[in-house]
Amino acid sequence: MPAPSSTRASDGLGPLLNARSCQGCHIKDGRGHPPNVGETNFVSMLFGLADAQGRADALYGRQLQDQAIVGFEAEGQPWITYEDQPITYDDGTTVVLRRPTYGVDGLPLGLLSETTGLLPRIAPQMIGLGLIEAIADEDILAAADPEDADGDGISGRAHRVPSIWLASDHALGRFGWKATAATLYDQSAVAFFNDMGLSTSLLLPGHGDCTQAQVACLEAPHGARPGEPEIADTLLELVTFYAGALAVPARRNHEGADVLAGKALFYQARCTACHTPKFATRADAPAHVRNQLIWPHSDFLLHDMGPDLADPSPTGQALASEWRTPPLWGLGYTQDVSGHTFFLHDGRARSIEEAILWHGGEGSAAREAFMAMSARERAQLIAFLTSL
Repeated sequence: MPAPSSTRASDGLGPLLNARSCQGCHIKDGRGHPPNVGETNFVSMLFGLADAQGRADALYGRQLQDQAIVGFEAEGQPWITYEDQPITYDDGTTVVLRRPTYGVDGLPLGLLSETTGLLPRIAPQMIGLGLIEAIADEDILAAADPEDADGDGISGRAHRVPSIWLASDHALGRFGWKATAATLYDQSAVAFFNDMGLSTSLLLPGHGDCTQAQVACLEAPHGARPGEPEIADTLLELVTFYAGALAVPARRNHEGADVLAGKALFYQARCTACHTPKFATRADAPAHVRNQLIWPHSDFLLHDMGPDLADPSPTGQALASEWRTPPLWGLGYTQDVSGHTFFLHDGRARSIEEAILWHGGEGSAAREAFMAMSARERAQLIAFLTSL
């Protein structure tokens, strides 16, 4: 709730925000989505703000907050338009992709800087996060090949990021579309701060992502005493534990003939060069995630996915065209959990098929292998993916 509230346990929302709760974006702990064409509700999708050097916008900060508490004005109203982009397979079948264009209206302090780019993000699914955190750094780093020394066209790169929780400026990023968070505590604290305008002991300012130009935001009442966070450490711990304890659903139909054929095609197309099938979790990890063989189908490294998927700006040390390989587990449950099948960082892909066809850069060879398959083979590969 906005400050001042009758209870400090729920005091201090905003004043600028993107959602009022974690579930507001991570709907049923699943994937977010862009608004339907013609709609303006961007809940579960947000926009980062950065210039070519990765710097925040001088007026609106690092993230565009499209909602505000009563008495305050949101930072702007984003919009999306789509342009059809047909893709034709080797067998003559055509699929129409949609290429997005983004903009924002109603900016109360004036236009964004001419150098500021909009970085669209849908909320990622929450499952398996504790298992990902339990993978040893060295096991992830073992697959890194930033100079493509083996010449296979795949050059996965670790994203080294600051971590308040680990007190490190060089921690291994493993969460988020660009691997921008090293731990779930860091991820939770940043989400509270940027998405809801709530402070924690890791990010103490109570005004969230407000700039010096946003005087009303800076002067608004906060939900804590000076020097104290709005989200107490006990609550931060509970939220982080919850995020790390969400299980991965069991696979479905994984022994079917088409699924097994699709698995073979997945390997033949070398999708596993980035979507590493399995890891083992550390023996010293928390009890509920230690010593497990897990199948995320991700290497958690950054890969150049080409200009079609590139942001207008870098994020941290991640280049504009680099993305962390997203885990594929739970892929087949997306419709059941989230009520849609929108994929990729901005939800432009309306199906698994479209997501594959957007692969570029280091993913080009796998995409071309998929496009050269027969219609039956493509269906089998997708059957495998939906079994995960």
